[in-house]
Amino acid sequence: MTVRVMLISPAMNAALRKARFAGDAPLDGSGLRQAHAAADAVPDADLCLRGPSLRCAATADALGLRSDTEHALRDWEMGRWSGARLAEVGADEPDQVAAWLADPSAAPHGGESLLDLCARAGAWLDSLNGSDSGRVLGVAEPAVIRAAAVHALALPPQVFWRLDVAPLTVTEFSGRSGRWNLRCGRPLTPEPRN
Repeated sequence: MTVRVMLISPAMNAALRKARFAGDAPLDGSGLRQAHAAADAVPDADLCLRGPSLRCAATADALGLRSDTEHALRDWEMGRWSGARLAEVGADEPDQVAAWLADPSAAPHGGESLLDLCARAGAWLDSLNGSDSGRVLGVAEPAVIRAAAVHALALPPQVFWRLDVAPLTVTEFSGRSGRWNLRCGRPLTPEPRN
């Protein structure tokens, strides 16, 4: 059975604006307003899920979704870097940041490696194969969406760093395990009314 998985990137927050390894930062006022404004553009689904972060929960609520928490959609675990700014970590641990960016198996922060993240996101995506879900809608952190895209298209893990997922965009996967098609980054904006 073909499954359609639509992953929405959550709205903006202060941690993202400051290039922080987010930790569990909530939406700010601007992000909350943007999510409320996008509520009419949310596609229909048979199953609604969200990552466990405050940002994903607040976005799902603002979009009017009745969603269940899906632990597999949690953000990339950054260990001791969680909550720190990328610039700070780069200044304090330049060799570790270089290793993390160059080697998909590296996890100098003590959290997940890129390979682990891609495996987790891919396993979740593939678990939907043969389910009765049909159309699945999820609110997931950008790193999870990027990792799912790498898995779905069997891309080298280094491609992860070349993918951008903007806030409040929909990335759509359709197909089944081993054969996914991808539609990237459709803005979550309401259709014009006639």
